[in-house]
Amino acid sequence: MDKPLILVTNDDGITAPGIEALVNGMKKIGNVVVVAPDSPQSGMGHAITINNPLRLEHVHLFEEVEAYQCSGTPADCVKLAVDKVMHRTPDLLVSGINHGSNSSINVIYSGTMSAAVEGAIEGINSIGFSLNNYKFDADFEAAAHYAVKISEQVLKKGLEPGTLLNVNFPDLPLEEIKGLKICRQARAKWVEEFYEREDPYHRKYYWLTGKFVNKDHGEDTDEWAIQNGFVSVVPTQFDLTAHHFISELNTWEF
Repeated sequence: MDKPLILVTNDDGITAPGIEALVNGMKKIGNVVVVAPDSPQSGMGHAITINNPLRLEHVHLFEEVEAYQCSGTPADCVKLAVDKVMHRTPDLLVSGINHGSNSSINVIYSGTMSAAVEGAIEGINSIGFSLNNYKFDADFEAAAHYAVKISEQVLKKGLEPGTLLNVNFPDLPLEEIKGLKICRQARAKWVEEFYEREDPYHRKYYWLTGKFVNKDHGEDTDEWAIQNGFVSVVPTQFDLTAHHFISELNTWEF
């Protein structure tokens, strides 16, 4: 039988070490095609390009792997891959491995996860992978190991329509990871500040900064799992409807 067809993308850019680790892992279990941004796209969320043309260039960055770099966002990459590159619908889409965690509220801002969401919208089994280490020279060995194991299970079992997986790895060597936990998204947020400065022409400009605040002390969250040495797996959906509130809202008088 033919191997599964796997689409690999990310938001850190096609030359990032994280995507190389993911490609090498996916080559063990399937036929890989890469379509990824030509430059870093972190924090782009689910942005798409509508006012500029998109460029798609064939590149030779991965041994024995068909690869393309795209001038657009992670979501653009998936859309172009499905429409112009792939010869059939992929069996799996994997995004990452991101430099930095995409747990909790970060899933909203993440280009890594938005690429996976776009895959799920297209009906593809999709997973976003992130490592809790922001350094360029981070060690992705353990993350790639678990990415293969999780991907094999998704290929075997499949995911429900409209559902994808958000997977975050602790920054630990393989032998120190305690295992894998199925989690919920922690209720946490960024508390932002903007540093105000002046340019040489006395015009004000601002740099975004801030800190991540987690007040959710549940031991069933992705944040708890990562901080305690576990790989966190959160089943995620792109249906943002607050279904539990529909009956209450129907009692309102408009």
